[in-house]
Amino acid sequence: MTNDDSKPLFDSFRLGPIELANRVVMAPMTRSRAIGNVPNELMSTYYAQRAGAGLIITEGVAPSPNGLGYARIPGLFDAAQVEGWRAVTDAVHAAGGRIVAQLMHTGRVGHGANLPAGARVLAPSAVRAEASMWTDAEGMQPMPEPAEMTEAEIAEAIAEIAQAARNARAAGFDAVELHGANGYLLEQFLHPHANRRTDGYGGDAERRARFVVEAARAAAEAIGADRVGIRLSPYNTFNDLPAHDGTHEQYVTLAKGLRGLLYVHLVQNPHAGFAATAAAIREAFGGPVILNGGFDRERAEAALADGRTDLVSFGRPFIANPDLVDRLERGVDLAAPDPSTFYTPGPDGYVDYPTASATPSRTQAAAAAAPR
Repeated sequence: MTNDDSKPLFDSFRLGPIELANRVVMAPMTRSRAIGNVPNELMSTYYAQRAGAGLIITEGVAPSPNGLGYARIPGLFDAAQVEGWRAVTDAVHAAGGRIVAQLMHTGRVGHGANLPAGARVLAPSAVRAEASMWTDAEGMQPMPEPAEMTEAEIAEAIAEIAQAARNARAAGFDAVELHGANGYLLEQFLHPHANRRTDGYGGDAERRARFVVEAARAAAEAIGADRVGIRLSPYNTFNDLPAHDGTHEQYVTLAKGLRGLLYVHLVQNPHAGFAATAAAIREAFGGPVILNGGFDRERAEAALADGRTDLVSFGRPFIANPDLVDRLERGVDLAAPDPSTFYTPGPDGYVDYPTASATPSRTQAAAAAAPR
């Protein structure tokens, strides 16, 4: 194993108790193939095909029925879901990979038509996301105004996240990642637009961070802090979270409360303040960092070499390139994904992308074509 100053992309890395074959991470991506919110054989095939990644982070997985805001996203709150995920983790481990479950409560980003009976669209405050949501039953629908969570419901959501972490380990996952990014429930608590509370969970940066810190601590107590990571997206405006002035303070405050976790996974943002905030988060957190967003091999190796990150996650390139690590290492051109099949049920655009194992790399092709 090499953990030297150069941090080469294709060398192994020890992430807490987890030995990774390389520093390439498959980022979480919603794919909407879990019919009935239960993982299935198609999903086992999809993730096993991509086991060449040093670490796979799954699509967002709901820790409770209230978190199932999107159509056909999987859960981790009942026995059938645990059993379904066990088949996925077994397939990934058999292929030599490591896999983390991303726990994603959608909060106000959801619609009742996507939720099971008795579930509700909940959020820190009763502030509707100004956007629409696809539902299989009713097509595109405006997102409803969520119900403001009571303190009892906050405690319940934290307990659900902790139980989902236990369920993830029972299903064979190597760790969990809390989804604190992209405008979902955890980030809703961090953001003053979505969180207008005046109790202990809203107001200043420390109180807005409280829910996220308590959820992380509960998950850590359930399965060990070295099995819990978190994803964050400072300066994110996705899912109707407008820009605001307190982002740097908010995330540095939060990072201090997350010390001891397995990693922080940061989504890059073009905002002028992102680089300074990311560096401050890295210092305040003090542990491994995964950086995500717009990477190719050259940019990934530069980020590793200059110390901005320990691991690099790739999202969309993994959709059409199940053998992405091999392609990156060999210099093989990447295939382009078909956006029309990103969220459609069935195998098309999901498990039918070929590998390039029989395709010579650019270097090999150039050598073969050179005069002799």
